[in-house]
Amino acid sequence: MIHRGKIIEVYGLWLLDLACIWGAFLLATYIRHPNFVDMQDREIHFQVGVLFLLFCTAYSFILDWNHDFMRRGLKKEALAVFQYMMLMVLIIVSLLVFLKWADVFSRLILIYFSIINLVFTLLAHTAIKKLLHVYYSSDKAMTKVMVIADDENLDSTLTRLQNELESSYQIIAASCLGSDRVGQTLLGIPIIANESNIHEMSKQMIFDEVLINAPTIPIMTINELVRGFDEMGIGSHVRLSFDEEGSHYQINQYGGTRGYTVVSYIPVLRSHKRLLLKRVIDIVGGLAGTLFTLLLFPFVAMSIKLESRGPVFFSQIRIGRNGRRFRILKFRSMYQDAEEKKKELEAQNEMKGPIFKIKDDPRITKVGRFLRRFSIDELPQFLNVLRGDMSLVGTRPPTENEFEQYSGYYRRRLSMTPGLTGIWQISGRSNIEDFDEIVKFDLQYIDNWSLMLDMKILLKTVVVVFSAKGSK
Repeated sequence: MIHRGKIIEVYGLWLLDLACIWGAFLLATYIRHPNFVDMQDREIHFQVGVLFLLFCTAYSFILDWNHDFMRRGLKKEALAVFQYMMLMVLIIVSLLVFLKWADVFSRLILIYFSIINLVFTLLAHTAIKKLLHVYYSSDKAMTKVMVIADDENLDSTLTRLQNELESSYQIIAASCLGSDRVGQTLLGIPIIANESNIHEMSKQMIFDEVLINAPTIPIMTINELVRGFDEMGIGSHVRLSFDEEGSHYQINQYGGTRGYTVVSYIPVLRSHKRLLLKRVIDIVGGLAGTLFTLLLFPFVAMSIKLESRGPVFFSQIRIGRNGRRFRILKFRSMYQDAEEKKKELEAQNEMKGPIFKIKDDPRITKVGRFLRRFSIDELPQFLNVLRGDMSLVGTRPPTENEFEQYSGYYRRRLSMTPGLTGIWQISGRSNIEDFDEIVKFDLQYIDNWSLMLDMKILLKTVVVVFSAKGSK
């Protein structure tokens, strides 16, 4: 099954292999010709270097030699790199003979290059594999899976998946259909629910997708399960013949070639390549925003300290993509005891739904009102963007208290990474008084997401912030 990490593997390894080839080629040339001048035909020489790069590209995308990259141990990796190098040399030598360049291109350079690139590629693959293992084991990158199976298949399903799933997947819970095994633990995995309460039990859980393997359960029951997870924005993989009008499906292999063939129900089809590009834009924007925040920090910090006691920054646990917790960072715009005073003011809440906001909030300082008016208080969140907890554009990240009150419909807004700005921020900001309106805007963003939409929202956000439209 293709997941977002696969995009990093495929394109990242291709670029890494290109870098190894060009580095090895230049080093081999320098060893043979230290001044890069005393060669028979410079043009042909570097054209051969381009042929190496073209071979690498074809080998990577046509033969897909790195499809099992994360599963290969050191010995298998060394063998794969050796085969790659031998085939590369064989093909390039054949082309040199065919193009009548064999008498012009230095044989010593070919030998030096073969040895150096073999070492470079093996070392680079070993290093990147370790980095990817670290990355995949992090909470942000790990794909958290709930397994749902009937009583007859639950044990074998968990055993098989634990053996076959890639390192970027983690089974966090199981549900047993057609039998009451709730409370039991199987292979270290808790059984948390059955078909009667699975959606209720999973609303506040951190998980990204569901695998359903229940051939003895009626299809209507499976339909209801999938609809419930769809409402939450969670994708389902069903090991059944499954069809429903208007839905998005893909046939995938879950758990590698020895896993299960499944029908994957996907609430919203998205390009992993575009999501990766979105992350690149976030990193660039996060760096620029962090530098801008550092420039303003002395003046903002001094203003906050002069008016009220307490720290310069305010931090709070928020809920991110699919229920992940992270600590959000802001410039403090309220008095230090604001959280305690919130309980006294809850009766004055002007918002409908699980969110708190009142006009002329007495907890906000004078400096805080200015910071909020121009969204300066949110500048430290660029650090959250750099860390990957947030995106430049996304949905509003709820507090833990709000999240505990969510229905399945509300939870769907967590199916994308929360953002510094979004459709609801440019559509009235604080003037919106119904939480359902915020949810509507967030789901509109999720269902229609594109990079162009992100660009439009960012541009409109600049206008809204400088005009202080809708701020309180």
